[in-house]
Amino acid sequence: MAEINLAIKKLQGKFPASVLEVKTFRDEVNVTVQKENIMEICKFLFSDPDLQYQMLTDLCGVDFFPESPRFEVVYLLYSMKTQQRLRLKAKVGENESILSVESIWKAADWLEREVYDLFGIHFVNHPDLRRILLWDGYEGHPLRKDFPVEGPDFDKPFVPEV
Repeated sequence: MAEINLAIKKLQGKFPASVLEVKTFRDEVNVTVQKENIMEICKFLFSDPDLQYQMLTDLCGVDFFPESPRFEVVYLLYSMKTQQRLRLKAKVGENESILSVESIWKAADWLEREVYDLFGIHFVNHPDLRRILLWDGYEGHPLRKDFPVEGPDFDKPFVPEV
């Protein structure tokens, strides 16, 4: 836990205005940061010699509809050096975007595509941002809380884009 406290202290020292909230629940540390600084914060966590969060174990989206900002992008990080996990969160409003972290962690490539596909969150500077689970032309984003429970209108014939 001392390593996590070091990560929080270093984040608060280097990005004092960007660290919005720090919570610990069941020994899991959650740090909410401003989305505008996500790239610099992730680069710092990756490259700092004391921290070395060089493994992105997961990246996902959360929909808090009808709250504003509506979405949250969650980064689950792991440091093999300290054997510590850190959950980094950034809130994203509807029709807003967030910078891609694919240039830091290559694993973010498909994970960001999945969040884009299922929530509609756009990742700026992603090298290949397109649907990964659903076909091109699919209407909507099925993990949004306002997505119809019965799914899209399947009575309409499907005509693939050519």
